[in-house]
Amino acid sequence: MFWLFAALMVLVSLALIVAVVMRANPAVAKTAELDLQVYKDQLVEVERDVARGTLPEADAEAVRVEVSRRILAADKRGQSEIAARGAGRGLNLALLALLVAVLAGGSYGLYTRLGVPGLPDLPLEARKEAARIARANRPDQEAAEASAPPVEIERQPEYIALVGQLRDVLATRQDDVNGFRLLANHEARLGNFTAARLAQQRVLDIQGEAAAESDYTDLAEIMVVAAGGYVSPEAESALAKAIRIDPKSHRARYYSGLALAQNGRPDIAYRMWQGLLDEGPDDAPWIPLIQAQIGTVARAAGISLANRNAPGPTAEQVQSAQGMSEEDRQDMIRGMVAGLSERLAQEGGSPTEWARLIRAYGVLGETGKASAIWNEAVEDFAGNDDALRLLREAARAAEVAN
Repeated sequence: MFWLFAALMVLVSLALIVAVVMRANPAVAKTAELDLQVYKDQLVEVERDVARGTLPEADAEAVRVEVSRRILAADKRGQSEIAARGAGRGLNLALLALLVAVLAGGSYGLYTRLGVPGLPDLPLEARKEAARIARANRPDQEAAEASAPPVEIERQPEYIALVGQLRDVLATRQDDVNGFRLLANHEARLGNFTAARLAQQRVLDIQGEAAAESDYTDLAEIMVVAAGGYVSPEAESALAKAIRIDPKSHRARYYSGLALAQNGRPDIAYRMWQGLLDEGPDDAPWIPLIQAQIGTVARAAGISLANRNAPGPTAEQVQSAQGMSEEDRQDMIRGMVAGLSERLAQEGGSPTEWARLIRAYGVLGETGKASAIWNEAVEDFAGNDDALRLLREAARAAEVAN
């Protein structure tokens, strides 16, 4: 079906070009033919004047000679016009053949180079469904750990012996939450990630409903490292519990974004990670991890990062705005707001940036645009209670939400 539509588009384009190239130009008059007709009419008029006696024979003969000379010149010019039209038609045909080759061959060449000819149609809903199926059938934690590459860690005999003693102690103290938390940490340092996972799971079992966000995030982190960077269903479940306890948890949000990126939703992962980058701090351990991966995630989501770090108005621009008339100042503000709106539409952004855009349109009195942005942001950040709270405050300030 794709190739059929592509061929039809090329044929329609070629038909329009052929019509233009081969069309005769009505502005180019056939002057030689017109002149010949005029001169013939002049000869007939001369004979009439001679017959009526209004033109002497001697003068008539001079007129006949002059008109005949002009007829010969017009006939010669007419032959040249015919030859020129023939040459022009040949040139048009050559140009047409070149256009056909460039349009048809060039289009096919570009598509085979930039496109993927063998790739079937991938509508958005089909991609979401494929992501859902892949997510439902992904390996569990034990299978992921079994297939993960081994981690080479230098182990000091004394350290190994101390950790062994800790294991022996905890074998008789199954309710020592701090001991199992310590064991999970040391098992992970030794590279015994499966043992670390089991020790951390024991921490959660002991605490029950009193388990903290960090306990669940620690378990998920151990699972991800044990699986070689893969976020298993069990790890994702632990992350969901961590975020339920503390929706602002930076580590849990980072690993949740990683899970989304691995399961066909790079668009949501990008927004989540971009929010973490905006929040900082710059020396947080997850910042370099996000910076190393967000480009790949953005490309997978079809987001351009060219203007992600575009600067805001400079001090000179702010200073010049103070000396502007109210109308000029409003125009400048509208231009900046339009730039922010275009960037968010193309690349996405943090909840703070979306809220800023809603407030800006409210200040400008463009409540229709503020309402549209508010509705779009609600869809983009569905499920993120903190983001929705921030956006609702902005929408209320813009008088587009209750």
